[in-house]
Amino acid sequence: MGKIIGIDPGNEQSAVIIWDDKVISKGIEPNIKILPLLKRVESHEYTLVVEMIASYGMSVGKTVFETCVWIGRFIEAWENRDYGFKSALIYRKDEKMNLCGSMKAKDSNIRQALIDRFGPPGTKKAPNPIYNDSEIKMAKDLWAALAVCVTYQDMHK
Repeated sequence: MGKIIGIDPGNEQSAVIIWDDKVISKGIEPNIKILPLLKRVESHEYTLVVEMIASYGMSVGKTVFETCVWIGRFIEAWENRDYGFKSALIYRKDEKMNLCGSMKAKDSNIRQALIDRFGPPGTKKAPNPIYNDSEIKMAKDLWAALAVCVTYQDMHK
């Protein structure tokens, strides 16, 4: 299937995981630093997958709209070349149903479903798919980026 770059977008910074049946790289970076990184990837092995915002009838604020702008900028940076790079949007509802089987799932349920599937974040002595040599610990937004990757992979097997 190839490698997946999964992004949990935010209005100022975003969580990014590179996934190839295990975490290759992870981090939380300012959005402005992610754009040039996306433009530098030169391999068709990668698919960019970004979590998309959906409306559920509730009013939203400025930060949600700013996040939507960043989602568009990430996709444009990825696709705006002659190479035909693939990208996809994943909705939170898809992650909830794929990983937990329920639309009522919360972030903690998604995190637990990922731990149930892959084990807790490994260590250097006991690595697993969620472990990599990075000193960055799996924070809330990184779990969300991992859910993006795993859901896309599951939906496209």
